Amino acid sequence: MRKIILTVLGGLLIAGAIFWANAIVENKKNRRPKIEKTVKTVFAETVNNKTVRIVVPANGNLRAKKRLELYSEVQGVFRSGGKLFRAGQEYAAGETVIRIDAAEYYASVQSAKSNLYNLITSIMPDLRLDYPEVFPKWQTYLNGFDLNSSTPVLPEMTSEKEKFFISGRGILTNYYNVKNQEQRLSKYNISAPFRGILTETLVTEGTLIRAGQKLGEFINMDNYELEVAVSKKYSDLLKVGELVNLTNLDKTKTYEGEVVRINGSVDQASQTINAFIAVNDKNLKEGMYLEANLNAKEEKNAIEIDRGLLLENDQIFVVRDSILDIIDVKPVYFSDKKVVLKEVPNGITIVSKPVTGAYAGMLVKVFDTNAEKTAKP
Repeated sequence: MRKIILTVLGGLLIAGAIFWANAIVENKKNRRPKIEKTVKTVFAETVNNKTVRIVVPANGNLRAKKRLELYSEVQGVFRSGGKLFRAGQEYAAGETVIRIDAAEYYASVQSAKSNLYNLITSIMPDLRLDYPEVFPKWQTYLNGFDLNSSTPVLPEMTSEKEKFFISGRGILTNYYNVKNQEQRLSKYNISAPFRGILTETLVTEGTLIRAGQKLGEFINMDNYELEVAVSKKYSDLLKVGELVNLTNLDKTKTYEGEVVRINGSVDQASQTINAFIAVNDKNLKEGMYLEANLNAKEEKNAIEIDRGLLLENDQIFVVRDSILDIIDVKPVYFSDKKVVLKEVPNGITIVSKPVTGAYAGMLVKVFDTNAEKTAKP
């Protein structure tokens, strides 16, 4: 009897264990999560090949087209004038910028002119007697001789006898000596050759100036040039007269310039060519940093995309029936942010913004911009 009871209990335990095990298995099957397919939304656009204008970026600092370094050719004390000799001071064309004390040298010039006048006067009686035909013109010359004005040009000598007579008396030597001194006297005053402004001053009023000393720098405020370095591969594309868009560092102002000169040699270190762009604007200043966009060439049947969309081995992602695919392309120009591509079929849909973790065969959904606009109130 005892064996029968133990046998029945053992069977019940085995049956219960099997039932419990099956229940646990079924419970685990019911709790297993269902795997859902993830579909990423991508931005895409349809390709429409067209003519893409390739713009070469360049930059540089403005320099005045007309500039003058002021040097003294004479020695003397710098005398004050109508305006202070200071950086930022403007002068009109012909206005005196620097005036050096020339009182002592002026006296020596007047002495030399007086000697010339006396020398000519001393030969007048001989001219009246020996050369009466030339006497009137020399008398007219003396009548117009003014010690306070520039020495007039000597009368034209028409005969050999007249020339030998005048030269033998030392008149020609004295005349050219006076003209040389007058020329040097004019260097005591430095006048502005054009309307401009002082950008650098190295002396002040009362300073003793020495010959050969640099005094400052003077520039024209109306015309500026921008020197930019361009890669040599665009040397045959740049043209004199090409219009160029210029922007300041903050991208807040735009100016229009023109290519006026292109250097004929290539810089061996950087393999670039210097181009010079003329620009005129009242708001421009010497030394301003500007960025230039040079129109190098036009590429037909091409598109322009962000550089981040170009994969290794010159490939890009396209969308075919909601699945990502890869096609080969031909890059023809790279800029800092863009790349120009050729051999991209018209009408194909390409990815227009980078997709994280993208791969060929990935299931995607193209973002509908029209639906987003409709959803907005």
